[in-house]
Amino acid sequence: MIRIPPIPSMITGLISLALLSGCADPEYDTSTPQAAMDSMQAMVEDGRPDLLPNLIYLEPRDIRFDDGVTEESAIEEVRGKLSDMLAQLWRVTIKLRDKFPDEVDGEVEDVRIRFGGDGFGDWFGRILADPFGVLREQKDRIVVEDMYDGTAAVLVDDEPLFGGLVSMIETGDGWQLAVPVQYAQTSEYWPQTRYEWSVIASMLLAIENSLSDFEREIDRGGFRSLSHASERAGRLLGESVVVQSVIYAMMKRDDDSEE
Repeated sequence: MIRIPPIPSMITGLISLALLSGCADPEYDTSTPQAAMDSMQAMVEDGRPDLLPNLIYLEPRDIRFDDGVTEESAIEEVRGKLSDMLAQLWRVTIKLRDKFPDEVDGEVEDVRIRFGGDGFGDWFGRILADPFGVLREQKDRIVVEDMYDGTAAVLVDDEPLFGGLVSMIETGDGWQLAVPVQYAQTSEYWPQTRYEWSVIASMLLAIENSLSDFEREIDRGGFRSLSHASERAGRLLGESVVVQSVIYAMMKRDDDSEE
């Protein structure tokens, strides 16, 4: 005999399935270089900047650290933390827009904070109010040229982006922006050990946590203006970044002294 579950249980199950399917990440076209570039823009327009790290390619070295973790896994951990941080930044941005719509829409260029001087203040205030605006602003200036060898050139005003250091590459997951790791690895600041990669991940987590604290202060109505909110965010983020940066610098110094 077939047992039919009670109607409430069936409804609950259907709702759960609907919610699960609704929570799935949307799919974006990365089948061509231009499609991938357009998808970056679409992710921002759709309110999903947390997916942007999926379109960044970092080629890991074929190494395994002492704890058994590969550099590929360490990079993926950092990518995940970056995604979480961008998602939290977007939530803060939306709340600031709702709280101070006139300032965000009409006075974003005039937003200043006193953390790090006027230059940093202008930049940081703009980031809070419209963190991904640069993608929209530069859209018409960016052209992608497929080289038909698995790579593509990224041009801004018909000039290679960063002198050609940043390009696109075809991977098993579609086309992605390729960061020139071979050049970055020559820098003394590039993470070389498992623990250094962990500190980078911790730094991103610290920024996310600071943004979460900042979001709670927004919810409590603790700011009288966008400028006031920017000052507070600058202090919160500055403190967390400074602490992690000091830890990272000390680790790099210890690594150099052991060589």
